[in-house]
Formats: sequence, structure tokens, C-alpha cells
Amino acid sequence: MVALSKSIFKAYDIRGVIGRTLDAGVAHKIGRAFGQAVLAKGERCVVIGRDGRLSGPELAAALARGLQSAGVDVIDLGVVATPMVYYGTKVTGAQSGIMVTGSHNPPDYNGFKMVLAGEAIHGVTITALYDSIREDSGAAGEPGAYSTHDIRADYLQRIIGDVKLARPIKIAVDCGNGVAGAFAGDLFRGMGCDVIELFCEVDGTFPNHHPDPAHPENLQDLIRCLRDSDAEIGIAFDGDGDRLGVVTKDGQIIYPDRQMMLFAADVLTRHPGAQILYDVKCTRHLAPWIARHGGQPLMWKTGHSLVKAKLRETGAPLGGEMSGHIFFSDRWYGFDDGLYSGARLLELLTREADPSAVLNALPQSVSTPELHLELAEGENVALIDKLRADPFPGNERIITIDGLRVEYADGFGLARSSNTTPVVVMRFEAETHESLARIQAEFKRAIVAVRPDAELPF
Repeated sequence: MVALSKSIFKAYDIRGVIGRTLDAGVAHKIGRAFGQAVLAKGERCVVIGRDGRLSGPELAAALARGLQSAGVDVIDLGVVATPMVYYGTKVTGAQSGIMVTGSHNPPDYNGFKMVLAGEAIHGVTITALYDSIREDSGAAGEPGAYSTHDIRADYLQRIIGDVKLARPIKIAVDCGNGVAGAFAGDLFRGMGCDVIELFCEVDGTFPNHHPDPAHPENLQDLIRCLRDSDAEIGIAFDGDGDRLGVVTKDGQIIYPDRQMMLFAADVLTRHPGAQILYDVKCTRHLAPWIARHGGQPLMWKTGHSLVKAKLRETGAPLGGEMSGHIFFSDRWYGFDDGLYSGARLLELLTREADPSAVLNALPQSVSTPELHLELAEGENVALIDKLRADPFPGNERIITIDGLRVEYADGFGLARSSNTTPVVVMRFEAETHESLARIQAEFKRAIVAVRPDAELPF
């Protein structure tokens, strides 16, 4: 039996390695603690679901028993995408939910994404569950009930009823054997698409490629499919279906900060003057684009739970993260949903004769993917604190809402501490390769000044 470890209680969710830091016993304890938190909010019911990972059935069953032991009723949705659990908290009468998912992590990982009384929990609310488990007296009251519910048809029909294509379109969809594969084909066919399915058989060993569209190597099969078929556009999903990847006919990857431009321009036609949220990793072209289309750009911290909370606080109709989490409050519920985002994208693209040309024409600069400086536990936070203490010369603006983003006339550099691993995450963008090299050199100089032994990834 695995001992409870505080290390699995992350900033936005709970995540561990099966057999090492997570097993059925730990899942039961988490269920019980979460159930107690639900009761404290005056709620009595929790919806649960799981992705296609091999450890899912055992963990979900133990989680349900833990919730019931706290006196909470459980509605089990079975195998679903993460946004379907979020949807369940909007339509079943249960305001709280837990998704058993390892998201895009390797096959031996699993974990829990949680909504408590309508809010995606993060930070101290998650660590409070650990404290609750440690302090639990084990007292048993009346156990809660257990029931199952098939939400599939309702969820798919809700999207198909909302999103209308301007014309038929042939698309390729790559689910990387993640759980989105159980729903994506039927969703897009239901909307009127001709669909080529790649790796849509749910398989928790991910035998073809990793289900994470944030990394270009995972999109190569989709790029080849577009090249060799008559599909007009390619879309991909991560392991639990809450993030979207997009590829054009000519093999260009349209990263989420550019997807956001298309979505923002559309949403602002219905919400003129509204705030549009995006995280600190996004392109500097996004803010002027939002302003040009009549919106107010608002940069915010990285983290799906943090963006969701800010969306709720501001009433913004749209938010997005560079990682691929897109949040529509316009016509939807404000949670991140890769399947719904894909549907909204196709609604816009079918208005165009050449969807790829529209996507490729969105502003872009020379940029790097996420770069990681790996350090020991706690050292990442200390390094960012030191960098913030000594402002960079030659910049136009320093932004410190999440790490350190330094804006220049011709680009930006970002260094922020990951909330889940002991890593400093970096990203750079500039108008030219020369400018990019200059900005990276400035960051290198600043980091080496406070950490001479740093092994930089650029």
C-alpha cells in the first residue's frame, strides 16, 4: 500500500505515479476528504469520471467509495473527457466534480482534477485536502448513494445544437489514443464534417504518440495526413480532451495564442469592449489584436484553474492559455473544453474558402517553444525571486504577475517558475532571429549572474 505523500498535491490538481505515490488507498482518502469539503459547502452530490488510463477503473471505484464514506452521493459518468465532468457539474444538479485523469502525463501517471461547489480548486484549497486526510478521525456516518449516468448524448447534442458550420468540411482528427477519441468523431460528424480519424481508439498505453499537441513531434502524423489526403484542416487533442491543437493544410502548427486571435475577433462582435484573458506565455501580438477588435486585453497567470477563476471574477467572455486550454463564457460555461473549442474553430473556418490561408495570415513572430531549466526542489522559485530583484536594462516594460516577462520594442523574454515541477519555464519571441538571440543572451547573462552553474536550454 502506498503511503500518502504531500508531493502529489500540485498547484492545480493532484497527480502521482501508480504504485509509487498513488493507488486505490490514496484515492479513497482523497475521495473522503473531498466529500467532507463538499459537505462543508452545503452540497451533497459529486459527479466523477475517468479517462482511458489503465489505472482509471480501480482509482475511480476507490474514489467513489471514499466520497460515499463521507456521506456524499456519487454520480459516475464512466469514461469521459475532462470537460464532460465539468459539463456534468452544470447540468446534473451536482455542483462538484472529480475527473480521474493523468492528462498528458506518461501512462504510469494518474490524478484528479476537481471542481468544488462550482469552482476549479487550486493552491491552498488542494493542500487543505492533504491536511484533512492527515486529521481525519475515521468517523463514519450514513454512507452516500452511488448511481451511474450516461452524459454522452446530452453533451454532444448541446455542442451540435450551439455550433453551426457554414459549409461542409473534411477534417483530420488526431486524439493520440486519449479519451477524446471516444467522442470527437461523432461530435464532428454530427456537426456535418467528413472526418478522418487518427488514433481515436482509446488506449491507456498511448502506443502511437503521446497525446499532447503542445509539442510538435506529436503532430507529425496529423501533418502527414493533411499532406496526403483531401482534408482541409487538422485538429488534435490532449489525453483528457481539455486542450486543442491545430494544423493547417500546409503543415503549419497554429499555436493557441494565435487560435485566440480568431476566437477573440469573433467573440468581440457580440461583446464589444469586453476583457479578453490570456496567460503570460502568449505572443505579444495578441494584446494589440484584441484592442484593434474593440476588446480590453488582460494578461494573467498561467494555470487552467487560475484563468478560470479570473474569468469568473472579471466576467470576461473568453480566456486562453498558450498550453491549449481555451475558456468560452460566450455561449458556453467558462470551462476549458478542447472539443468545444474545436467545434467553435470549425464554425469560423467554414465561413472561409481557404481556412489554412486565414490561419496562416494571423500575426506571428520568430519564437521558441517552452524551454525548461531543471533545478532541485524549491530552487526554481528562489531563482525567479533573484531575477526580479535586478531589473533588466534596455526593456520597455517588466511584467511580474507570474515570473518575469521582459518586453522589448522587438520581442519579449519570459522566465517563470513552474507550479508543478522544480523547473523554470522560459519562452522567447522576437521580430528577427537576431533579436531573438539578443534577448536570449540578456536572459542568459542575468540567470548566470545569480546561478553560475545553470545548464540553460538555449
